[in-house]
Amino acid sequence: MKCQPLIFKILLLTIFTGLFSCNDASVEKPTHLTISEGFHNPVGFYDKQPTFSWQLPISEDIKSQSAFQIVVASSADMLPQEPDLWNSKKQESSNSTFVKYEGTELQSRQKVYWQVRYWNQDGNVSEWSAINSFELGLLKNSDWQAKWTGLDTAKDNIRGVRNFLMHRPQYLRKGFELPSDVVSARLYITAKGVFDVHLNGKDVSNDVMPPGWTPYNHRIEILTYDVTELLRKGENALAVELASGWHSGRISRGKALYKKFTSPKILCQLEIVLKDGSKQIILSDETWKGTTNGPIRLASIYDGEVYDANFEMPNWTATNFDDSTWVQTEIEPITDSVKLEPKRHNTVKTKTTIDNVKLVTAKNNTAIFNLQQNIVGVPRVKVPMKKGDTLKIRFSEMLLNDNTFYTTNYRSAKSTDFYIAATDGIIEYTPKFTFHGFQFVELSGFDDNQKPDASWVQGLAQHSDFDKNGTFTSSHDKLNQLQSNITWGLRDNFFDIPTDCPQRDERLGWTGDAQVIAPTSLFNYGTHAFWTAWLQSLRETQTEHDDGLVPFVVPDVLQRDNASSGWGDASVIIPWDIYNITGDKTVLEESYKSAKKWVGYYQTKVKDKPYIPNMHSFADWLQPYPTKEGKIGNRGDTPKEFINTAFFAHSTHLVSKIAGVLGNKEDEKKYKALYGSVASAFETKFFDNNGKYKGEKQTQTSYLLAIYFDLLQPETKAKAQQHLLEEIKKADNHLGTGFLGTPILPKVLDAMGEIDLMYEILFKETYPSWFYSINQGATTMWERWNSFSKKDGYNPQSMNSLNHYAYGAIGQWMYERIAGIAALEPGYKKIRIAPVPNTKYLTSASASVNTPYGKASSSWEVKDNLFNLEVIIPPNTTAEIYLPYTSENEAQKLKNVGTGTYKFQTKLN
Repeated sequence: MKCQPLIFKILLLTIFTGLFSCNDASVEKPTHLTISEGFHNPVGFYDKQPTFSWQLPISEDIKSQSAFQIVVASSADMLPQEPDLWNSKKQESSNSTFVKYEGTELQSRQKVYWQVRYWNQDGNVSEWSAINSFELGLLKNSDWQAKWTGLDTAKDNIRGVRNFLMHRPQYLRKGFELPSDVVSARLYITAKGVFDVHLNGKDVSNDVMPPGWTPYNHRIEILTYDVTELLRKGENALAVELASGWHSGRISRGKALYKKFTSPKILCQLEIVLKDGSKQIILSDETWKGTTNGPIRLASIYDGEVYDANFEMPNWTATNFDDSTWVQTEIEPITDSVKLEPKRHNTVKTKTTIDNVKLVTAKNNTAIFNLQQNIVGVPRVKVPMKKGDTLKIRFSEMLLNDNTFYTTNYRSAKSTDFYIAATDGIIEYTPKFTFHGFQFVELSGFDDNQKPDASWVQGLAQHSDFDKNGTFTSSHDKLNQLQSNITWGLRDNFFDIPTDCPQRDERLGWTGDAQVIAPTSLFNYGTHAFWTAWLQSLRETQTEHDDGLVPFVVPDVLQRDNASSGWGDASVIIPWDIYNITGDKTVLEESYKSAKKWVGYYQTKVKDKPYIPNMHSFADWLQPYPTKEGKIGNRGDTPKEFINTAFFAHSTHLVSKIAGVLGNKEDEKKYKALYGSVASAFETKFFDNNGKYKGEKQTQTSYLLAIYFDLLQPETKAKAQQHLLEEIKKADNHLGTGFLGTPILPKVLDAMGEIDLMYEILFKETYPSWFYSINQGATTMWERWNSFSKKDGYNPQSMNSLNHYAYGAIGQWMYERIAGIAALEPGYKKIRIAPVPNTKYLTSASASVNTPYGKASSSWEVKDNLFNLEVIIPPNTTAEIYLPYTSENEAQKLKNVGTGTYKFQTKLN
C-alpha cells in the first residue's frame, strides 16, 4: 500500500472520532487509581507524602487531559465537596501520573480517602472517580509500645554446615479476652527472622517468609494486617511460628556486623477498636509463652527444613490449647538505631502451582520427578509413609546424562528437606521456612510397598507479589522459549530482593546483576515498588562508608571494604532506568545524593593518572572464551582500568542528566563538565587515532562501552564502530560479551543500523548464544553461556547457576525493536512504535506494555508480501510510528499519533 492512502486512513480515523465529541456530553470518570509505585487501596502504607496516579478511560470522547483536580479527606463522606486534607483545585496540566500530595501532614494509622477528576482535550470535565483510600502503617519507632520477644535459642548451640549456629524454630502464643464485639483491628508485626502468624486457629495471611530481607542493622520492615474478621468477643489467641530466615541464618555469613543477630524475636502490636467504643492493645512482651518442641525442628534458607510429625501440637493456635508447660519469653527493647518502617513493596507469595510433573525414575525406594520447569519455591508432596520413617526430599536443576541426581553446583547448600512420619498412611507436607531452586525432586524413604506416581509432587513457585506488566510473543518457537526463560528467571530471582541465584549457598543481591536486568524486568512485571524498596536498602548500606562505596551485594552480608565498577553503578543506573520507564521522579529525588556519592567514590580512586580510577572490578563478568582460566578468567579480557573509567564517565553523565531533571542547574553543569574530562582521558588512554582499542586483547565489550557511553569523538567513534564489526565477524557473528557488554550489544548495533546483524547474533544456535542454552533444555536463563550441555553435562566450575537473570537483558531489545514498542519520553508520555522485522527469522511478533497511562501494544505480521501492523496507543499519550518496508520517497514516520487503535499495511520492498 502506498503511503498516501495510509495517511488518509489516519485522518479519517481522527475526523470520525471528532464527530462524536460534544461539549455538553458527560465525560467518563478516571480509572485505575493508584498511589506512589502502583499501590491500590493499601493498608499499612509506608509513605505519608504519596503521589497520585490515574488513567483516562478508553472512549471516543477522550484523547488527552487538559486539567485535573484531586481532593483528599479524612472521611469518605466529605468527598468531593469538603476535602479537609487537600484540595489541589483545578490544575491546568496533562500530567496524570505521580502527582505529589501537598496537603495536611499525615500521621501513623491514618486512613485517607481521595478522588480525582479531569478535563479532556475539549475542556469538558469528567465525573469524579470512585473513592479510593490508603491507610498508613506505624511510621516511626515511637509508635510502638511492644517489645521484641522470643526464646533464647542460641544457648542450645546447635551447629550446622561450617559450624554455623542454628536456631530451633519457635512457637509463641498469647491468649487474651475481649469484652465486646470488634469494630476494627490491625495487627502490626515483624520479626528478627521470618514468621507465620495465626489468630484463633486461622492463618492471618498467605505471605511467604515475611517480613523479608533488609539491612537489619538499619531497618526492619513492618507488615500490617486487617484482622477485624478473625477476632471475636470473649477468648482469643494470637500465635506465631518464628524461624531464622535471613536474619539469623548462615546466609549472614557470620561477619562481625551480623554476629549480634542471634536468637530470632518477634515484635507485634494488635490494636483493636471495640463496639462499646473502647480500645485494647495486645503487645508482644514477657507475658507470652513459647516452646521449641514443635514439629519444625530446624529450618535454613540454604539447607532446608526438618519436620517431625511426632512433635505436632494439635490446635496450638486455638484458644483452648493448654500452654501451661511452655516457658515465658525473653524481651529486648526497641532501639532507635534500627528503624521500624512499613514494608514498601509486596511480600513473597506462592504465585504458581506446577502440576505437570513427570516421574523420571523409580528404584531402590527412591524416585525422581521432573517439574519440566526450573522454579524457585518449595514442593508440596503427598506420599505414602510408614510410621517412624524419614522422607528425604532433595532438589536439582538438571540431571546428569544417566538420569542420576546432581547437586554439585549447590555447593555447601544442602537444600534438603526431611519429613519424619508419626503414623502410617499418606502424608502431605509443604516446607514453610526455606526455599529451593529446582526442576527435579528426588524422594527417598517412602513406603517401599507403594509404587511412585507423578501425582506425589507439585511445585509451588514463589516470588514477590507483583503482576505481569507486559507480554511478548512471536512466530519463532525458540524466541518464545527465550521470553519464557527470561520471565521465569526474573520471577525466580525476585524473592523479596533481586538475587543472583536461588539454589546454591549464595542467593545474594548482587548490584551488577541487578543493574543490567532492571529495564527488562520493568517491561515484563510490575516491579516499580520492588526496585525502589531495594534501592532504599542500597542507600542505607552505602551510608556505612564515608567515601560513598556501594557494596557488591545489598543487603551487604559480605562486608568487604571495596566496590566494583559496573556493580556500584546500580545506584545511578537503576534509578535512571526506573524514571525513564515509569516517569516517576521520586526515585531520582530519593537516589540523587547516593548517586553523587558513588561518583565521589570514583573520584577518591583517581590518584596517579587523571580521571583513570584504580579500583576493584569484576569487569565483563563471565565473558566467553577468556584468555585466562579459573577465577581470573571469570572477569573476561576487558581490563578493569578500562571498565572503571568507562563507568566513571557514564555514571557522571547520568548524574548530570538527573540533576537536569530535578532542576539543579549548577550540578548539571558541574557533572557534565566532569563527564567530558573523564571521557577525554578515556579516549586518550585507551584508543588510537584510528578508533582502535590499544589493549592487549581486542574485545567486543571494549568497543561497546566506548560507543554506548559516548566516550569518543565523532570521527573516532565512527572508526571504532567498524572495529567492533570486525570483532563480531571474527567471532563468526556470535556474541563475545559478559555481564556488562551483553545488555549494551543490541543497543549499539541498533544505533549503528546493524539490526540485521543483531538478529543474526540473537538467532545463533551454537555457543555462545541465547539459543544454545535452549537447545540444552534450559527453562530459565543461565549464569554462564555454557553452564550445561547434553553432551558434557555441567560446566565443572563451582560457580554455575542454571537460574540467573543477567543475560535475560536481551528482553528489552525484544520489546523495543523486534515488537517495536518503547518510551520516547519518560513514562511513555510519548511512545515510539518502530518494529524492525527480519523475515529470515520471523513472520510475526507482538508486545504489549501496561504503561502508566494504560495498555500500549504493537503487533505485526508479514503475509502475502504485505507487512501488517496493529497498534494501540493509550489515552493522554501520543506516538511516533515508524513503518518499515516503505520506499525511500515515501514518508516512513507518522508524528503525534493520538490515542486509538490503528492498522497499517505496506508492501515489502
